[in-house]
This record gives sequence, C-alpha cells and structure tokens, in this order.
Amino acid sequence: MAELHFKQALLPGGWSREVRLSIADGRIAAVDSGVAASDADERHAIGVPGLPNLHSHGFQRGMAGLTEIRGMSSDSFWTWRELMYRFVTRMTPEDIEAITAQAYVEMLEAGFTRVGEFHYVHHDRSGAPYEDIAELAGRIAAAAHASGIGLTLLPVFYAHAGFGGRAPDEGQRRFINTVDRFGLLLEASRRAVAGCKGAKVGVAPHSLRAITPDQLAAILPMVADGPIHIHVAEQMKEVDDCLAWSGSRPVQWLIDHAPVDRRWCLVHATHMTNEEARAMAATGAVAGLCPVTEANLGDGIFNAPAFFAAGGMYGLGTDSNVLIGAADELRQLEYSQRLKLRARNVMATSRTASTGRALFDGALAGGALALGVGCGLAVGLAADIVSLDADSPALAARSGDAILDGWIFGSRRSPVDCVWTSGRKVVTNSRHYQAEPVEANFRRRLEGLLAE
Repeated sequence: MAELHFKQALLPGGWSREVRLSIADGRIAAVDSGVAASDADERHAIGVPGLPNLHSHGFQRGMAGLTEIRGMSSDSFWTWRELMYRFVTRMTPEDIEAITAQAYVEMLEAGFTRVGEFHYVHHDRSGAPYEDIAELAGRIAAAAHASGIGLTLLPVFYAHAGFGGRAPDEGQRRFINTVDRFGLLLEASRRAVAGCKGAKVGVAPHSLRAITPDQLAAILPMVADGPIHIHVAEQMKEVDDCLAWSGSRPVQWLIDHAPVDRRWCLVHATHMTNEEARAMAATGAVAGLCPVTEANLGDGIFNAPAFFAAGGMYGLGTDSNVLIGAADELRQLEYSQRLKLRARNVMATSRTASTGRALFDGALAGGALALGVGCGLAVGLAADIVSLDADSPALAARSGDAILDGWIFGSRRSPVDCVWTSGRKVVTNSRHYQAEPVEANFRRRLEGLLAE
C-alpha cells in the first residue's frame, strides 16, 4: 500500500488539511484528514483530483499550428476540415500511435488523468478495413497504456457526408462503416482495450449529418449502458442544414428523436436557443465543451447562462489538441462568457463564489459522468491524483479555492507537479517519465508525414 500525504487536498466535501491518501490496487483505500505525515509517506503540498478530458482526437495533435495560414477566401471550420482530411489520408498506424502518445503525455503533464478518445479513423489509407478491423483502436489503446492515461474509447460510426444520407466524400474514406461492420469494429475495440487498466468503451455516432435516423437507432443498442457521445450544433451551417432537412435545429431534433439521458454527451452544442438549452439540461446529458478548439476554429460561444440556470452539467475536452492544458480550457470557458456577456466571474455560483472552484468542480463531475467513471479523492475510486507546486508564484500564499483561481487565471507556467493514474506515478517534477522517447518518436513521425 502506498501512502501520499498532502498539506491540503480537495476532497469531495471541500478542502481539508493534513490529508493522507492510502492507495491499494490502483484505488484509494483510505482517506484520513488532520493526521501528521509519517516517515513512510510521500509528501506533497497540494492535492487535487485529476481532471477528465472528455473529447479528444489524438491524431490531430500533429496538425497543431499547421492550419494558421489564410486561404484565398475567408477561412472557417469547413476549410480547416479539408486540410484535416489531407493530413489524415497520409497517416500510417505507426503515425497515429506516435502522435496520440504525444498528446496523451501532454495531457497528463497538464493535469488530465483520463481521456475520452472520439476515434473515427478506422481504415487504411485506401479506405479498406485492416485485417484486424480494430487495428487503429489498438494503436490508441497502446498509446494510452504506454502513457498511463485512463481511456474511455469511443468508436465513431460515420456513414454520410451530409443530412439525409448524402454519399460520403473521398476525404472521409477512412471513417466510413455500415451498421454491421461497425458492430464488428465495436466488439474488436473492446478486445483492443482489454489490456488498459480501467478502460471503458462507449459509442459515438459522429453527428446528425453523418448518420441517418435508422442507423442511429441501430447502433445505440450496441453500447448497452456505456457512454454515448455525438457532435452536435458546432457550426451555424450545421444548424441551417438540419433545419432544411428536418425543420428542427440539431439539439432539438436529437432530444425529440433519441433517448437522450445521462449516458449522453452532446459535444459542443454551441448553437442552442434558450429553449434547446433548457431542454438539454432537463435530459441530464453532459455538454462536452472544448473552448480552446472552439475558439481556434471560430465555432462560436456556448449558451452558458440558459443551460446552467436550468441545472445543466458540462465537462471539458481538448478536441483538436491544438493546445493541451486543463487550466487553458477552464480559463477559456470563463473568458468566452465574459466577452460575450461583458461581465466577470460568470461561471461562479451563489453556492461557489470562487470562479476557479466552480469551473473545476463542474468539469470534474460532468467529465467523469460523460466518461463513465467516478471522480474525486474518495475511498473506492481510482487513484487519479494531481499535486500542485506550492512554490509556483501563481500559488504563493494561497490556500483553499484561491489555489484553483491562481492556477487557472494566474499561472504563466503550469504548477502541475506530479500526477498519478490508478495509483501509478507517471509525472514527476512536471515531466512525464516517458516524455523524451515519446517526443522523439513524435518528431520522427511528423518529419516523415510533412515531407510527403
């Protein structure tokens, strides 16, 4: 049994001092507060739960910074997507594993301890299935296992290029499946993650534009009680196209025609009316917000006031992985609302006056629900723990919620010091134990990709 001692730690009931966490078999076996450190304890100043990253496309880390060049006309999500398609057609399985491993190492160094991988690249570069239909799911699992990050794998069903069953585009050939083949892929994906401790498998209909209603109804039973994630209402063009196809906006259509509940994560849900926001909150579904990517792509700003006033839950993801940082996502969420509403401390509540604490608690609870796991420093839960460096200038003389405010809003450099996932220490002194070889492999693979 390992023993970690923190001068202060954020427990489910709030901040507590002189906390010892006992870890056995990857889980928290005991939590004791108000106890002095013993000689056998590993000692740290500040302990918080690791955050879930509920939405990632790991391979897109290799594109970071490559799409910041203006085209001949105005750029948008749709022009970015064409560049992404060209990138994805070049990648080998080895490329995908190496790039994803780099993304996962950076997530751990940033304070994320579990990732929801929205995995939609399934086939070889010609669009044909690999001999092992879950070859690329296995590569994701290998990257997760090597890095130590917890994995919720979300194999994506993708069949069409637009609403109404439009035939897929050539650039989508590596994504496409029939319902029957997707069932085989899902089963093979479950086998692929079997070696990853605590791994979960859900299902992800890509978006309403990529799947017909009949296909949606056919794949949902395949997941049993696992998580269900879907992109929805990310772009106004999607909203307009959905209205033209169905007469309803995307979120409203989904709520009216699918069994949306607490198992669901509606990723982005950026463009919702107040009525849609209230209806979504009532289902218990989690809003999967990716503020840094949404800003990078020019998606828009989430309708937070209506959603949160109705009791809606949210979690945060790094999506395109253009920049990986837990504090960056939390800060961008708050700052986007400040810019939209011309107000301050928007995400704070009457119960939680600290904006940093409100953001952190919301992302922890909603992200864990969306990824199908428990959360927090409590007995029986996975020992997913982050220590923060009390010597960071941003945390100087801070205690309690002021620590989170300093981390999220005042840190030039991340104060994340050490990270444990399922009780395994994978980050020490802000550096992942495999950072150097993973980064070297990432560089080699990118040099090959970008030289083509």
